[in-house]
Amino acid sequence: MFAATTTAWAEQMAQHDNRAQIGVYGLGTMGSALALNLADNGFDVAVSNREADWIDSFLPEAVGLSGKVTGHADLAEFVAAIATPRTILFMIPSTRPMDLMIAAITPLLSDGDTIIDGGNADFHDTRRRGAALEGTGIHFVGVGVSGGEEGARRGPSMMVGGSDHSWQQFRPMAEAIAARFQGDPCVAHLGPDGAGHFVKTVHNGIEYADMQMIAELYGLMRDKAGMDAGRIAQVFDSWRSGPLASYLIDITAKALATSDAATGQPVIDVIRDQAGQKGTGRWTLIEALEMGQSASTIEAAVGARGWSSEGDTRRAAHDLLDPGTQPADIPGADDMENAMLAARILGHSQGFRVLSAASEQFKWDLDLARIAEIWRAGCIIRSALLDEFADAVREGLPHGHLILAPSMRKRLAQALPGLRRVVSAAVLSGQPMPALSAALAWHDTMALGRGTANMIQAQRDYFGAHGFERMDIEGAHHGDWER
Repeated sequence: MFAATTTAWAEQMAQHDNRAQIGVYGLGTMGSALALNLADNGFDVAVSNREADWIDSFLPEAVGLSGKVTGHADLAEFVAAIATPRTILFMIPSTRPMDLMIAAITPLLSDGDTIIDGGNADFHDTRRRGAALEGTGIHFVGVGVSGGEEGARRGPSMMVGGSDHSWQQFRPMAEAIAARFQGDPCVAHLGPDGAGHFVKTVHNGIEYADMQMIAELYGLMRDKAGMDAGRIAQVFDSWRSGPLASYLIDITAKALATSDAATGQPVIDVIRDQAGQKGTGRWTLIEALEMGQSASTIEAAVGARGWSSEGDTRRAAHDLLDPGTQPADIPGADDMENAMLAARILGHSQGFRVLSAASEQFKWDLDLARIAEIWRAGCIIRSALLDEFADAVREGLPHGHLILAPSMRKRLAQALPGLRRVVSAAVLSGQPMPALSAALAWHDTMALGRGTANMIQAQRDYFGAHGFERMDIEGAHHGDWER
């Protein structure tokens, strides 16, 4: 039914205008893959690129696809080749190049045309750009695209923010090229202005945390349990079904089982322990802090990547610092599986809480259940748990927290003992677990009916007369401190 509807729409557009139904500007890895995906699904696509020779290199890849692809080195010719109202997808750096391109292309556009930024953009920039074009008749859309090159080519998860007009214009194409989970396209219009890019940013923050947790368990197995890469691969392979089933667990098992052609060793053993980052995890953390929300698992993951860059210091410290370790029984695979399950639930819960806070602050009305659903295929954090998260949200979140949903409380009750044993063993034996420890600490803080912030209030009043709230009398108070 869906394919027939899309085909009918495409035929109607072709009869209306023999020009391309969409333009794609930027033929790097992601832009090229998305252009081919669109053509493969029967859409006529006009493409362009700042370096004109990239166009000639790209066009042969589209030969034989069901849609027609035309290349245009001149910007005006590129715009003229697209049927009105135009939809133009930009896959270029979402920084100054995007601003320069908007300035260059806007005079060539018409009322009702839509500019789409499909890069990893700071949602504040998306909001600013949309506001600048408001009233011009030109629509600006921010689309978060997840899934890497393979996802872009075969079906990404896409998070769309922008006007209803632009969504209706882009929707048939977006739903045609998106990944599908049991027939449901993994794309949705999530709200106005920067909503799509913000959700993608939080997606990436959760991705950072999930990757770090997996790395920490790998480290415990390697360094404290004495397991080689092949044996660790078997453990992760056993987790590829069941509650931990996910893309990241899947590729971890495969990566651990891969041999290096040059040395015959496992590839993982010849890779330098230094990880880079493009900034989206840090953006998630910054926005969470701005809104007074906890993103401690993401913060730990961002910090760990930063520490990884200090390899020389760490190697020197290895011989200088006394770790003061103590004997510890290293938990088995079942406890590690439960540790990962509990920490994944807690990390996602923090991410959803950040999304909820942003939705309220920016008046986006984000549908958290639908967000979980469009992450079920195509994106990097796709996992078996996302259906459970969606169901939990629809059933209602007590006090706005996913961890308080009945189904999640049950999951956590079963898995938390494993997380406690894993973190305890790691602490005693000197194995760093910043993300797993942060997840457990957040859970225990939320579960503590009476915390310790009263001491913070007392200290602030003592040294700065900031005042404090009492439990028995309303208003601000000061202590008669001994000085």
